[in-house]
Amino acid sequence: MNHYYDIIIVGAGAGGVFASYEFTKLDSSIKVLMLEKGRELVSRKCPISEGKVDHCIGCEPCSIMCGYGGAGSLSDGKYNITTEFGGELHLRVGRDVAMSLMEYVDSVLLGMGGQEAKLYSTVGGKLKRACLQHNLHLLDAKVRHLGTDRNVKILANIYDYMKDNIDIRFGADVRGIDKAADGFVVTTAKSETYMAKNVILATGRSGSRWLSEIMDGFGVPLKSNRVDIGVRVELPAEVWSHITDEVYESKIVYKTDKYNDLVRTFCMNPYGEVVTENTNGIITVNGHSYADPALHTSNTNFALLVSNRLTEPFEGSNEYGESIARLSNMLGGGVLLQRFGDLIKGRRSNKRRMEKSFTVPTLKATPGDLSLVIPKRQLDDIIEMIYALDEIAPGTSNDDTLLYGVEVKFYNSEVAVDENLETNVPGLYAIGDASGVTHSLSQASASGVHVARRIANAL
Repeated sequence: MNHYYDIIIVGAGAGGVFASYEFTKLDSSIKVLMLEKGRELVSRKCPISEGKVDHCIGCEPCSIMCGYGGAGSLSDGKYNITTEFGGELHLRVGRDVAMSLMEYVDSVLLGMGGQEAKLYSTVGGKLKRACLQHNLHLLDAKVRHLGTDRNVKILANIYDYMKDNIDIRFGADVRGIDKAADGFVVTTAKSETYMAKNVILATGRSGSRWLSEIMDGFGVPLKSNRVDIGVRVELPAEVWSHITDEVYESKIVYKTDKYNDLVRTFCMNPYGEVVTENTNGIITVNGHSYADPALHTSNTNFALLVSNRLTEPFEGSNEYGESIARLSNMLGGGVLLQRFGDLIKGRRSNKRRMEKSFTVPTLKATPGDLSLVIPKRQLDDIIEMIYALDEIAPGTSNDDTLLYGVEVKFYNSEVAVDENLETNVPGLYAIGDASGVTHSLSQASASGVHVARRIANAL
C-alpha cells in the first residue's frame, strides 16, 4: 500500500468538494484523499470555448464534465434552494435538515466570493398566478445565480481553503474498490493503491456506469432511475425578460393534453449561450450564463425535457437516452439545430433558412430535422409545451425560435442508502448525483456536507 487515509473521496464534483470543505473546517487532522480523473480547475479548458475548434472533438476526459468542481464548475452556477425539485435528499435526511444543509451551502458560497450574487424567489407573485391560468405549474424555490465566471472563482477559493489539508490527486482514474479487513483498497488505472476506513463515492452523472459496476460488485441494491429527453430552446432575451428579470430561473411543469405526460423547463439562462457537453462519448447540449454583463448575449436559452421512467421488462433508461443522442450525433455530427417554424411545417432547417433567421444561434450546430431523432411522443409533448409557454411569454412559439437537440439528462441508478447516505456496506457512502438521490448543485453539495459531518463525528 502506498498510503492509508481515514477517508477517500472518489470524484471532485459538488458533493466531493463540499465534503472536503467540511472535513477541513471540522477537523484538519482527519486524513482525506480525493481522487479525480479530470484536471485541476485552472487546467479545465474546452477547445470550443477557447475558439480552437467549432465542434466537440471528444477530449478525454471532457473538461466540461470532469475535473475539480465536476460538471457544475463550468455551468452557470445556479443553486436552487428547494426540496420541490433537484432530487430527493429530504426523503433520506428529512425536509428541515435538507433545507438547513442547502442554506448552509449558500452561506459558504457567499463567504467564498458570491456575496454579490442575487438571490431570487419564485414563491408567490404574478408569475405563479399567470401560470395557473394556463395550466402551467411554477415550482417554488429560492435561486442563487452565481454565473459561470463567478462560479469558477468561488470554487478556486474553496480549493485554496482546503488544499493544504486534503490530499488531492488529479488524473487519478479509479478502476477498482475492494473490501479489506479494516477498510477498503482503492486502485487507480496507474496501478496506484490506497487504503481507507471510509470511501465516499462522488463521481457525478459522468460516473454512472462505473458506479453501478462498483455497487453490483458489493451487492448494493440499485433502482433504475428516469431519463429526461428534450431540446434546448433559444430565443431573443426580450421574450422572457419580464419573467427572468423577476425570478431568473423558473421551473415550470406542464401536463400535456395528448399523452398526459409531464414536460418541464430546466436550466434557464437569461442572456446566455448554448454549449455542448460530452458524456461517455455522446455529444449533448446544455446552456451557460455569466454574471458579468460584458459577457451577456442577446438571447435566452432553456431546456424543455420530457421525463421517461421505463418499466418492465426494460430497465435501461440511460441506454434509451443514449441511443437517441447517438442518433442525433450520427445525423448532425454532433448537435442538430432546427427552427420551430420548420419543425411545425414538417421540413428540415438548412443553411439558407438559418441565414434568414432573425434569431442568431450562439452555438454552431448542424441545421437538420429533429423529427428524425426525437421519438414522436416526446416531440409532440415539446411542441404542445411551447404553445403553452407562449401564453405567458408571447413569442415563444415564433417561427425563428431555435431548437437544439438533443438535450438528455442522465440520472444514476438510485443507490440504496440510509439517512447517513451510507450503503449496506459499512463505511461505503454514495453522495451527490452519483447516488441518484440528488439532481442539483444545491442538493449534491448539501449531501457532501451531511456525510462529512456524520463521518467526522464518528471519527
